[in-house]
Formats: sequence, C-alpha cells, structure tokens
Amino acid sequence: MSEPGGERVPVSWQHLLADALDAPWFAELVRFVGDERARGPVHPPKGEVFAALARTPPDRVRVVILGQDPYHGPGQAHGLAFSVRRGVRRPPSLVNIHKELAADLGHPIPTHGSLEAWADRGVLLLNTVLTVREGAAGSHAGRGWERFTDAVIGAVAARSLPAVFVLWGSHAAKKAPLVERAPHAVLRGAHPSPLSAHRGFHGSRPFSRIARLLRDMGHAPVDWRLDD
Repeated sequence: MSEPGGERVPVSWQHLLADALDAPWFAELVRFVGDERARGPVHPPKGEVFAALARTPPDRVRVVILGQDPYHGPGQAHGLAFSVRRGVRRPPSLVNIHKELAADLGHPIPTHGSLEAWADRGVLLLNTVLTVREGAAGSHAGRGWERFTDAVIGAVAARSLPAVFVLWGSHAAKKAPLVERAPHAVLRGAHPSPLSAHRGFHGSRPFSRIARLLRDMGHAPVDWRLDD
C-alpha cells in the first residue's frame, strides 16, 4: 500500500480502497513511479501524492472536483487538483476559477493559489492521475492511476451520504457513469483552462449551483472564500 519513498494512502481511506491497493496493477504502478523518480523530477514531490485524500477524509467529502493530472512545472503541484502553494504563480486554469468565484459569489480574488481551505471544508480536489514527469503533461496517464482514482470515486459514490460531483471538461465527464446514482448529484461544465473556458465555464456560476444542490441534499453550503 506504499508509494515510493514510504508514502501511504491515508488510513481513513485504506479500508475503502483495499481491493485496489492489493491488486497487482497497483504494485506495478508503484514500481513505475519509483523508476520515474529515479530518472528525474516527478510531481508532486514525495509525501504529497495522496494529499487530497489526507486533507479530505471520506466521511467529510461533500463535493468532489475532478482534475486531470498534476501541474508539471517545478514547484506547482502539491497533490490537490487545480491548487498551488502560496507564493507560487497561479496557473491559467486557476486564474479562471478565481474569476468565476468572484463573478458568481462576489468573493474577492485571492492573491495566492492555495485551495487547501476548500479541501479542509469537505471538497475533495482529486486529479484522475496523481503523478507526472516534469515538463511532460499526461506522461503518467495510462499507467494505473486512473484505476486507482476510479476506486476513490467509486468509494465516495457507494456511500449513503450524498455528494456533488463536479465534472469540468470532457475528460472528467467520462467519469459520469461512476457517479450517476442516487443520492448524489452531478454538475457538468466546460473546463476552466484558457482553451475551453470561453465555451461555457465563464458565466456558469458553478459555486452557487453547488450550493443549491447541497441544500437540496440537506447539507450546509461550502464556504468558498479563500482569504489572504
């Protein structure tokens, strides 16, 4: 159940993911990531691959926002989809998310790119692939991470506790069959990247729509503020 370097899936998730963690394909994935780290930089760094699971235990998940794979520039990825640490320049997709947050709810645009506050409030910021070779977007796709994160998504979807699954873009939309079941809700939309945000992300008001869906489920709304 370990990633190279001694990383472990958080204990709170292990029993839900036991079949995946014990599977031969997961052992092969571990070897692959270890070999890649031996050859050169891989992001996020050791210790942060499972950060999304660590910050949002399964019993606290109210919203799942799916990304694709981690940022592949130096110092960007830290294990939470779309997020970067404070002090790191915000990538364009995150800039567009912040703009839509301000337009939708009126919250001020933060000067930083950390979404850790959202993760701590029950928003699982999950990439479908959890590692990437530096400078090579998609380089760890098709190696087993998709099967692992499908197991994570399936574990959330199997709960009786309802959640909202946010599927931005065509890649995330492929996960809809995993989550289109009662009592959950699915919110589809355009991806926030500059290549597609103009096709419907801007003006889509996803945060207020999530609030309505959560209210219909009997959940309190998420506090989306990202204070400086």
